[in-house]
Amino acid sequence: MVQQWRVPTRKRPVPEARLSTADWVAAALDAVAEDGLAGVAIEPLARRLGVTKGSFYWHFADRDALLAAALTHWESSHTERIIDELEDVSDPRERLARLIGGVLAGGRSDRIHIALATAKHPVVRETLARVTHRRLVYLQSCYAELGQPQREAHRSALLAYAAYVGMVHLRFEAPEELPAREARAAYVEHLIDKLVPGGARTRTASRPEL
Repeated sequence: MVQQWRVPTRKRPVPEARLSTADWVAAALDAVAEDGLAGVAIEPLARRLGVTKGSFYWHFADRDALLAAALTHWESSHTERIIDELEDVSDPRERLARLIGGVLAGGRSDRIHIALATAKHPVVRETLARVTHRRLVYLQSCYAELGQPQREAHRSALLAYAAYVGMVHLRFEAPEELPAREARAAYVEHLIDKLVPGGARTRTASRPEL
């Protein structure tokens, strides 16, 4: 009896068109975090994803369309999602404490923020201005809920957000000036005492970062 051998069939490669829009957006934001806005370039991103440039054009007309989609995702995930989650917290002091408690978290969001803050692209400038305004309005609403008049609430919001932005820059420009890891929790409590009326305190775990 002659044994018949079946030639193993190769798995058909997944068409590049099946690479999702979300994959390209995530890769673009990773590139922004690592290389700044210059990292959002079609050929390097295609290499990062292991595909050809043809895959890109299934999803986007050009580089600016990808950049706009990446910025929209960043705005949604790093601002709107966080605000939505905080809406479940009824106490405005607790909301503020959670936001302020996130200023020492650091990580990828810091790198993206720095890259966007130093970029000159008009869409980036427009997005960053809109996000900043949205965050300030939300902070102001929390302070207003605590009974501060609108003008005072606005000033409090500016101070709190300035602390956040300053912390982002310090992590890049002079990280040695920030509290060591073991002292960070105590410093977070210090910030909360200074920036939240009533000296609200909360655990630092699971605090969102803007």
